[in-house]
Amino acid sequence: MLPDFLSAEGERRCRRLLAGATARYRARPAAAAVLVPLCLVHGAPALLYTLRSSHLAGKHKGDVSFPGGKCDPTDRDVVHTALRETLEEVGLLVPEQHVWGILQPVSDQRKFTVVPVLASVGPLDPQSLRPNREEVDEVFALPLAHLLQAQNQGYTHFCQRDHSQYTLPVFLHGPHRIWGLTAIITEFTLQLLAPGTYQPCLAGFRLPRS
Repeated sequence: MLPDFLSAEGERRCRRLLAGATARYRARPAAAAVLVPLCLVHGAPALLYTLRSSHLAGKHKGDVSFPGGKCDPTDRDVVHTALRETLEEVGLLVPEQHVWGILQPVSDQRKFTVVPVLASVGPLDPQSLRPNREEVDEVFALPLAHLLQAQNQGYTHFCQRDHSQYTLPVFLHGPHRIWGLTAIITEFTLQLLAPGTYQPCLAGFRLPRS
């Protein structure tokens, strides 16, 4: 039986575990920030994702992502960036007090750093959202129960020119494949929420002891 991810006790545990990282990363400059929206869809805990517009420039158009974007000089911090971008992209207003904390930042091969901000947005119908069609083609949610099932998890192995190898997670069998930085952030989130249920492939991330 899965734990009650959105219980008051679960929230306190997550806030406590993330407190150190939140204090450490909140004030640091970063290239971008995303919101990891933990929601209830038909009574089931889920994560909310977006499908980036296929008309955007760059190699990540059409990819699954969390709502978010580049940090603006007028943003107070990365939390403000994530909340602002979420409102702009999907029309979802998330109060700052609903933010649980900051997960470990991730970087792509160009050293472009993205800071994930975890927040609980409560009961939600993804179909009721009105995304900005210039940036987002679709908004969808995946239940945590789906993401935690082994048959929906996979791994992609990469070998670079210098023959170094690394492995990244991928989540399958939803409406769209989740890979890249979004899959890494999803893995961090599952490890935080269900440490006894989910076994990550990324050895570099460790939660502090509760």
